[in-house]
Amino acid sequence: MQGLHLTADLLDCACSDALLSDLDALAAACRADTVAAGLTLVSELFHRFPAPPDGLAGITGVLLLAESHLAVHTWPEVRGVTLDAYVCNYSADNSARAEALVAALLARFEPRRVTRNRLMRGV
Repeated sequence: MQGLHLTADLLDCACSDALLSDLDALAAACRADTVAAGLTLVSELFHRFPAPPDGLAGITGVLLLAESHLAVHTWPEVRGVTLDAYVCNYSADNSARAEALVAALLARFEPRRVTRNRLMRGV
């Protein structure tokens, strides 16, 4: 059950509004970055929240991976995103893949400020 759990809080993201509030655009980006990182997509669920009268709607999305999961939450009203990527290392060390996935998402969202956490689990 040993694995790597990465989280990141992204603030003041300079990406397009669509990446923060369009369910299809966010889901496609997450799928593309996950596959490019060499991780195995098993299933997914994305939910778009109702938009306020004068703003954009946030999204919560989860990709279920053979290696574990990626969770993404967007707050377009504050141009914020939280990321949660966990990979188990049962049959292979997937740590570099998790790092690559988070790096790709950071590049995609273009945050001006980031708080990151790295936790080795099951050690």
